[in-house]
Amino acid sequence: MKRVFLKSIAAAVAIASCGLVSAQDIKERSFKFGVAGPETHPAAVGMKKFAESVAAKSGGKMKVNLFFNSSLGGDQAVVSSIKGGTVDMSVMNSGILASEAKELAIFDFPFLFANEKESDAIVDGPVGVKMHKLLEDKGIIGLSYWELGYRHMTNSKRPLNKVEDIEGLKLRVIPNPINVAWVKALGANPTPMPFPEVYGGLEQKAIDGQENPLGVIAANKFWEVQKHIALTNHQYNPQSVIFSKKVWDTLSAAEKKILDDSADEAAKGQREANRAAAAANLELLKKNGMTVTVFSPAEVAKLREKMKPVIAQFSANVGEATVNEVMAELAKLRK
Repeated sequence: MKRVFLKSIAAAVAIASCGLVSAQDIKERSFKFGVAGPETHPAAVGMKKFAESVAAKSGGKMKVNLFFNSSLGGDQAVVSSIKGGTVDMSVMNSGILASEAKELAIFDFPFLFANEKESDAIVDGPVGVKMHKLLEDKGIIGLSYWELGYRHMTNSKRPLNKVEDIEGLKLRVIPNPINVAWVKALGANPTPMPFPEVYGGLEQKAIDGQENPLGVIAANKFWEVQKHIALTNHQYNPQSVIFSKKVWDTLSAAEKKILDDSADEAAKGQREANRAAAAANLELLKKNGMTVTVFSPAEVAKLREKMKPVIAQFSANVGEATVNEVMAELAKLRK
């Protein structure tokens, strides 16, 4: 009895420390948080931090159960389940949600951001808030942005020091129209291919190179079949933490605040961990013999110039107003 009493006191203290009105505002609840990736996925750090924070802020009343390896379904199936209220939440590349709100496809635009300062400012600012707000009518609440990070190019032919070095390379791309378009715009040959086939394709020289974040390149030991990596930062993959509106609408204001605050706190830790891992993975690639190059500011400017027709082509789908707003915010950051 004494232990139960002490536990209830601890719960009340935890709840009070969050500035909540009453312990009665928080009910015993459990939530299903599912992702397509494995427990080694960059999102896993954030998921664990989020679950810990929710438990602490609710005095143990709210529990988040984590599901990996598509055990609740693939990305699109999980989105459908979230809208239906049978899965509570997930985290996935924001561009995937363009099927729900077309404006989110802007996160697939090539060479949009130059660095973390720019990408953080956009996703954490008014643009990011507005993007997630667009999902509400679709039955989805956007809580926060985590990240998969920046994508880079590898190849087995030559170091990439200038735009012209990319010409003629046969590069594996994710099978979607914007990726095919930007690779073509650089004079390379885009080759859509499922990810499990990439290592074999590189080994057999069916393709010259591929593009992915550093963590993916290192985890798959692409140094065994690729000599060169260029830190191109050509696409940034923010990941949206999303929650079922159907479930959200049943929660008290205090419970919503716990989930919202925990998602934001986890974002900070998840991004820090992901960036630290990227730095460690870059050292691992160097140690295993990959040569590393970085484009000069003049070459980056040339890359952006070559992307203008691609951005113009896909801006109509995203919406000119959204594209103009993002570009204006980026122009301010670059002054």
